[in-house]
Amino acid sequence: MAHLPHAHPDHQEDHPGGHGHHGHGPGDIDWAVMAPLLEAQAELFTPLYGTVMAWLREKAPEPGLIVDAGSGPGVVSCLFAEAFPGARVVAVDSSDPLLARARARAARLGLADRLSTLTGELPGMLDELEYPADLLWAGNSLHHLGDQRAALAAFAERLAPGGTLALLEGGLPARFLARDIGIGRPGLQARIDVVQEDWFSRMRAELPGSVAETEDWPALLASAGLEPAGTRSFLLDLPAPVSDQARAYVAAELNRLREALEGGITAEDRATLDRLLDPDDEASVHRRSDLFVLKAYTVYTAVRAA
Repeated sequence: MAHLPHAHPDHQEDHPGGHGHHGHGPGDIDWAVMAPLLEAQAELFTPLYGTVMAWLREKAPEPGLIVDAGSGPGVVSCLFAEAFPGARVVAVDSSDPLLARARARAARLGLADRLSTLTGELPGMLDELEYPADLLWAGNSLHHLGDQRAALAAFAERLAPGGTLALLEGGLPARFLARDIGIGRPGLQARIDVVQEDWFSRMRAELPGSVAETEDWPALLASAGLEPAGTRSFLLDLPAPVSDQARAYVAAELNRLREALEGGITAEDRATLDRLLDPDDEASVHRRSDLFVLKAYTVYTAVRAA
């Protein structure tokens, strides 16, 4: 589950309860409002992305063009530029404010000459690419598209012969707290997971042109005419005691969940979240010594025939 753009970091996770420009349903996410959280999570997850990119270097050692499809604020786009110094990177997203952040980040890191952006809806915007991609990365962005099978076929068409499509979908829910944290009913995060899964199903169902699809990603990649080339899961393991950066991320995530999922959780669990978010409470995530971050992402790869 990557249901909470976890930011690709990019749109690396989905965020229940986001309010878009066209309403307030599950699929309405205001990415500009989400940007700081997306960036903070992506930055925290940099060690995980480093291992992902080391693995991808084995599959696409010298790509000329890398496309980050659904790039969000460009944290991962810039990590690609750093990991593949001979490549040009194109960050593609529908949000102008997020791409502005991507360009600013690239400029700060001295990468502006190798990172460019394209604004528009996926997958159609990929037709604007000047050249086919040697490596196309879609990190928790595919599930924001109604017809995922059609989108994968469009991604495949934008690959150069021998090019690699890397798809980050699924994994395991993030964990920050033990099952029994000494306040409230044990199992808080597991119950939140159930509510998030319901939100995700509604979000998918409300997307334009939504098509229900069995999430067998290797089979779907093969149906797009690609040759599956390996699957691997990557772990972010930040044990207690966590850094101030991790503590701030957890507090922001739980605060967002408290606001977004209020109607789906019990009064007892809301009260527990309130205590967890109160900086003056010794049991809060701001003060707890047992806080940790544990998260797994799964990446599926496939290659276009040369």
